[in-house]
Amino acid sequence: MRSTGPEHPSGGLRLAPFRGLRYAPDRVGSLAAVTSPPYDVVVRPDGLHHLQTADPHNIVRLILPEAADPAVRHRQAADTLRRWTADGVLVRDPRPAVYVYEQRRGDLLQRGLIGALRLSPPEDGVVLPHEDVMPEIVEERAALMRATGANLEPLLLSYRGDGGDTEEGAGGGATAVVERAVTGTPLLATVTEDGFAHRLWSVTDPGELAGIDRDLARHQALIADGHHRWATYLRLRAEQHTGCAGRTGSASAGFWDRGLVLLVDTARHPLRVQAIHRVLPRLPAAEALARLDGTFRTRPVGGPLPHALRVLADTPGNAFLLAGSGAFHLLHDPDPALLARTIRSDRPERWRRLDATVLHSALLDSVWRIPDHSGEIGYLHDAADAVAQAERLEGSAILMRPVDEDTVRELARQGVTMPRKSTSFGPKPATGLVLRTLENAGHR
Repeated sequence: MRSTGPEHPSGGLRLAPFRGLRYAPDRVGSLAAVTSPPYDVVVRPDGLHHLQTADPHNIVRLILPEAADPAVRHRQAADTLRRWTADGVLVRDPRPAVYVYEQRRGDLLQRGLIGALRLSPPEDGVVLPHEDVMPEIVEERAALMRATGANLEPLLLSYRGDGGDTEEGAGGGATAVVERAVTGTPLLATVTEDGFAHRLWSVTDPGELAGIDRDLARHQALIADGHHRWATYLRLRAEQHTGCAGRTGSASAGFWDRGLVLLVDTARHPLRVQAIHRVLPRLPAAEALARLDGTFRTRPVGGPLPHALRVLADTPGNAFLLAGSGAFHLLHDPDPALLARTIRSDRPERWRRLDATVLHSALLDSVWRIPDHSGEIGYLHDAADAVAQAERLEGSAILMRPVDEDTVRELARQGVTMPRKSTSFGPKPATGLVLRTLENAGHR
């Protein structure tokens, strides 16, 4: 993504140090056992229960508390966070730091900076969203953050640095700081069950922190993962500044002006872009096929799943893989009249051709008439999990193809958002390695 330049009126990316709250290794079974994927990647209920039983202090008890009443859920998470802090399970670092975070699996290496990023609206052009969000999820995340007084997991943001080739990058810029930090002893090192090795270092030296700030202030970032949490950050900041956030207490002054993020320089560490699949729990596959009524061409595709996904990947134009009742069907070649009738004409051609645009505007909204809310459409990152859930619920899964990163960035630069859950950038940071919380709130 292009640099904003030093003249950018909003000052570019401003990443501040904070005193991270981290697990005390001697109080938990292992660091790997208390981590979790981001809240929206956990497959419920199987994945949730698996994490809960991995260790009694697994972070999932904070990010996905279980109770029928939402207010009870959020209070439960706040009480759990307070208890773990009081008991020394979670301990605050002594000095404010920006954290260098590394993920490695095989040949894949990703390094970035975790810090408290100054919030800015999309119109400032500093942090660019590329997907729409669901208001009910933003409200739920906002209630959880208010109750806990915390950012429990970092968003994943990408920016295009200079690759260490400029004077700034070679001397005191963010890239140089990251490379120097990883030569030292990490604060923690663990390997999670997905095979990723995680390491974390703290940067506290004022000169190093100033170098990071000068460098990042010249850049803008793309939200790679965490649109709902970013929208939640902005909502809580707006509440604070309009006086509507009395529920968070006076101790929160200034806290909600920033949010916890992981910034990755994709000039050095390119992210992977994968698809997010849909599960339609109330629409059996046979009914889905019957209701197409000629709007899409269809044909059965043999398994197993990897073969069916290859067929999908090799199909030109808009195409989807419908899974359910033990079978796969390719949906392709949508009726041009359907697209002309259902796809917005006031958007760029790249947006109009997106599989996610066609899926939501033409297929879900017009043909199947499925309301776009969490009770009707589930979103899963893993194709096998989506198929298994569809089978269990006697519904159907719509398996998608990934969008290329250039398309995502170009639309974001134009201020055009894609349909929600259009992309899955990764690898995603593990949740539970470092938390950002109010230091002097009443519940601490």
